[in-house]
Amino acid sequence: MQRKIAITIGDPGGIGPEVTLKSIISNDIAGLCQTVIIGDRVVIEDAVERFELPVSPEYIELVNVGEITDREFQKGRPTEAGGRACVAYIKKAVELALNKSVDAIVTAPISKESLKMAGFKWPGHTEMLAELTGAKDFAMVFYSDKLRLILVTTHTALCNVPSMITKEKVLKTIALAQKACAIMDIENPRIAVAGLNPHSGEAGMFGREEIDEIAPAVKEAVQQGIPVSGPYPPDVLFHKMYKGEFDIIVCMYHDQGLIPLKMIAFDKGVNFTVGLPIIRTSPDHGTAYDIAWKGIANPSSVIEAIKLSVRMRR
Repeated sequence: MQRKIAITIGDPGGIGPEVTLKSIISNDIAGLCQTVIIGDRVVIEDAVERFELPVSPEYIELVNVGEITDREFQKGRPTEAGGRACVAYIKKAVELALNKSVDAIVTAPISKESLKMAGFKWPGHTEMLAELTGAKDFAMVFYSDKLRLILVTTHTALCNVPSMITKEKVLKTIALAQKACAIMDIENPRIAVAGLNPHSGEAGMFGREEIDEIAPAVKEAVQQGIPVSGPYPPDVLFHKMYKGEFDIIVCMYHDQGLIPLKMIAFDKGVNFTVGLPIIRTSPDHGTAYDIAWKGIANPSSVIEAIKLSVRMRR
């Protein structure tokens, strides 16, 4: 029996509607799973006609949320209406996933600025999904063929990161890394932990986070039976994984992991949230307002997100 995957169209003013539609009619997805789009009918109809896509809107399985009712909605920029709409789509998708009406959800990109304009305080999908599902221990995981990584800290200013690197938080993330590998069906995973500072602090010369927080977390994780090692100097660790020496890297902050990942897999990187009671994946790119509604957006990352959601284990 095919899995049923719900796909939220993200911010209607961004590239979400276009890449969602291009994905479900692609040869990669046709026959792989059953898809249902969570969005607004007028947005879907507008996109199908504008991009001259070879599909009729009435043949698309759609949950019409009804937030956007006029085709004259603002495109190519963040808006309050867009923020309200994308939250409504996500809430409906979570509802369907929690009651087992769908097997997984794929979320097209949303805008943090649109969320803020609409009065929401979530910094992104991850925190929103955690609150909506009641998840307490969760983390962002990024997947590509060559690199897989999980973040200790996510959307925060870089100056805040050192104080947020605690033994408890690193240990929790290591445990979530092991869980993420199980979800991805990686047996006997090799988990590596990155240091925070250059050369992993060089024995305390460039910072003590490795000595005081990260290494003790790795030691305790090993005592718990988790196959993990580190901390390793970040400037060599990603190359080691690229060569196949590790299965996942525990990264200390957002750009430490996302810069190398996007360098090698910008169009095919996928983000998923570990620790949720549902399966959720997402393309690893944003709303791309600069090219939105121009018919030139690449759906590859959404296609990979759908494919991963089908492969993942509960």
